[in-house]
Amino acid sequence: MTTEDYDVIVLGVGGMGSATVSELARRGLDVLGIERFDVPNARGSSHGVTRIIRLPQYEDPAYVPLVRRALDRWMELDERYDRPLFHQVGSVDFGPSGSGVFEGSRRSAELHDIDHEVLSGEELNDRFPGYDVPDDYRAVYQVDGGFLHSEQCIVAHVEDAHAHGATVRAREQVEAWDADESGVRVTTDRGDYSAEKLVVTAGAWTGQLVPTLADYLQPERQVLGWLQPKQPPQFDPERFPVFVGEVPEGHYYGFPVYDVPGFKLGRFHHREETGNPAELDTEPDREDERLLRTFTSEYFPTASGPTMRLSTCMFTNTPDEDFILDTHPNHENVVVGAGFSGHGFKFASVVGEILADLALEGETDLPIDPFAVERFR
Repeated sequence: MTTEDYDVIVLGVGGMGSATVSELARRGLDVLGIERFDVPNARGSSHGVTRIIRLPQYEDPAYVPLVRRALDRWMELDERYDRPLFHQVGSVDFGPSGSGVFEGSRRSAELHDIDHEVLSGEELNDRFPGYDVPDDYRAVYQVDGGFLHSEQCIVAHVEDAHAHGATVRAREQVEAWDADESGVRVTTDRGDYSAEKLVVTAGAWTGQLVPTLADYLQPERQVLGWLQPKQPPQFDPERFPVFVGEVPEGHYYGFPVYDVPGFKLGRFHHREETGNPAELDTEPDREDERLLRTFTSEYFPTASGPTMRLSTCMFTNTPDEDFILDTHPNHENVVVGAGFSGHGFKFASVVGEILADLALEGETDLPIDPFAVERFR
């Protein structure tokens, strides 16, 4: 069997991999992207129509420079693409006063001079009638956030990669890879490939492809729901900002109605079900639905009509829920982007830039020190 040669091979062409293939191709590299499922697909972490993007980062203010860069890159891609990708509807981070989501978001906004408003629960409900949170809750409202059409973002990046000469092969499973000072070699169920550099962006399958990092990468089952609003105008994108809410029932997030019927929401660490990504249950059940409906009935009651749709996806969590963006511990010509822990898609456009920098230069000017593998070793 003949070996095909490339400059860089990217394993996994989802949110992060598609952005990386696009970035490398735009820099003039001969790039191969390999995806084990379809492009895009419903087996990973990037499907379900929409993903939140918000400037205040309650997780850690260190993410703010990256999300600002990511938003710029998304808007650049949006200008080149024939369908809208970014929808600026504003973002809300709410919870009891003193909660991690509210306080972290406010601190992040203040440290990075992000324009924002702090609203009481009553003020939030008055401004956006779809919300019905307790009066003594507090919220950070930020006008520049919104949501990304996630599957279309992948399509846009892949089409951009194609336009710049990249090759993307779907429904092709990696069987083995190895690397030494002369380059990398990848064997799949369809062929053999070689390159100078390898980038691994395989989502929940990264631990299987990079066993050295498997202890730091935990796939987790996640469920999304869409419910028919009782008052549909309250959940139009023009009237309903995306949200992250920390409440006694858990940590939730949600979206206005867009593209498919229903108010969309999810619960972080939904039922804390982890394991092999090929063995996690992909069929939602009544308990999944109950967890989402209970929250909606309490905090968004005019959205709690009949269930329209349920869908599973996957998180891949690191022990500290921060990303891994680094070279392989044993191979300088292998780069890994993984462990996005349920808050990564918004960063995909800048992650593609970072991973391209690391693959080509071994370093990047973007601030990624907190995401080094060394922190776990």
